[in-house]
This record gives sequence, structure tokens and C-alpha cells, in this order.
Amino acid sequence: MNRNYTILILVLCGTLFPLKVWSQQAIKNSYSVFKPVPRAQMREMETDRPDVTESPYTVDAGHFQFETDLVRTIRDKSESQQTNTLLINQMNLKIGITGSTAVQISFQTYGRQNEKELVSGRRTIAEGHGDLTLRVKQNLIGNDHGDFVMALLPYVKFPISKYEEDSRFEGGLIVPMLYKLPGEWNLGFQVEVDRLKDKDQDSMHTEFLQTLTLSHSIIKGLDGIAETYYTYDFKAHQFSNFINAALQMEVARDFKLDAGLNLGLQHKAEKHYFIGASFRL
Repeated sequence: MNRNYTILILVLCGTLFPLKVWSQQAIKNSYSVFKPVPRAQMREMETDRPDVTESPYTVDAGHFQFETDLVRTIRDKSESQQTNTLLINQMNLKIGITGSTAVQISFQTYGRQNEKELVSGRRTIAEGHGDLTLRVKQNLIGNDHGDFVMALLPYVKFPISKYEEDSRFEGGLIVPMLYKLPGEWNLGFQVEVDRLKDKDQDSMHTEFLQTLTLSHSIIKGLDGIAETYYTYDFKAHQFSNFINAALQMEVARDFKLDAGLNLGLQHKAEKHYFIGASFRL
């Protein structure tokens, strides 16, 4: 009798628990851009910055998240020229559409590009707003539960830049993933395929990118992030390797500041330095 009673309890628990999780997920998925998730039920704020590895989490339905490079400087050197770029407010507006889908609108508010031809020493300076990029993030697994999270993030860039005269349509597919390790460590990784403009020519090439990032809290409210990634240019048959380091501070529940650097290991690879911010409504 006792044995049968125990088995019955276990069966009921095994049946009701997944139903409860499914019920909670169904309630969460019932929200949309027109029916926002109540603030008490919102997930912890996750950002796509400051590392190259994107977050696989989406913004809660009906809410907005604004992320930006307040200031970013980029130094890039190719076979024929050296380029120094200053970007102000390189923003990304994220809009939660459903429980697992978000739309992102990225825009470079102001850019100043100083190009120097290495042979002649001739300089060209251009400034103005930058390109517009549209992205859609679709979470596939782990948005609300579990230790493994994965998403798809296709994008297209529209060449409306005023400071880059040779800007072209570009696009690609990003697949960000995250695994929660013991001790509150987070391991992020990402694969990406892009169709990009050549740096020195008015033609296009295909590029593959793969990242690996590790993050952990240093003290309460301050996270340290270390990252490495590489790109491979299928046209030039060339690898470029990078290392990144950043700090992200939680100023308030829905407001974060960050700063960091992104250094190319090869002599001609890009080098970035930036300060940024993120907040959620």
C-alpha cells in the first residue's frame, strides 16, 4: 500500500511539474508588443554589448532596450591606407515583439573618418551620420529556463552613410549561444557568416566569424568580460585574430555602463576603444 502510494505521488509530480512549466511558458508567450510583460515578470536585463558575442536572450515583449557606443574609436590599416574613425552614439534600439522575438534598429548618429594613403601621404576626411542596420533576433531555446540559450540573428545593413562614401549593402546571419557554468560563470560563443564589402575595392567578399567569451561578476554590480574571436576572409584566404576585454557596471536595475577595448593581434587588424551604455524601458 505504501509502495503504491509513493509511486502514485511520483507519477503525479512528474506529470504536474512539466504542465506547470508549460503553463508558465504559455502565459509568458501570450504577451506581445501590444500587451507588454508586467515589470514584475520581466527577465534580468541582458545586453548585446560590450563584447562582440551577441546575447541569445530577447527583450521582453512590449518593452524597449537602448544600447549605444557613446564613443568608439577605430584604427584600421590595410595594404594601401590607414583609417582612423571616431563614432558618436552608435546606437541599437531593441523592441520586444513576442516572448521570443525582437526587432533591432541600429544607427550611427555621427562618424568622422580620416583616411591616409600610405604611398602618397594624401589625407581624406569625411563626417556625418552612418549606416542603418535592421536585425531580427529569434530565440530558439532557453529564453526563460535552462542553462543553454541559443538564438538566430539575421541582419541587413543599408548604405546611407555620409562619412563612408563607398558604403555598400551588407548582411549576414549570426548564431549566438550561451552556457551557464557553475559558480555564476557564463560561457558565450557565436558563429556568424557575413557578406561584406572589401576594404580597398568596390567588391564584396564572404567572411566567417567565431567567438568565445567568458564573463563573471568581479564585485556586486560589476562584471568582467574576456573574449577572443577570429574572422576568416574566404576571398583573401586570410585569418584575423582578436582579443577583447571589458567591464560592465549595473548602475540601476535597468541601466548599465561599460568600457573596453578590442584589439586585433595582426599588425593590420582593427583596434577599437569604446565607452557605452544600455538602458531598458
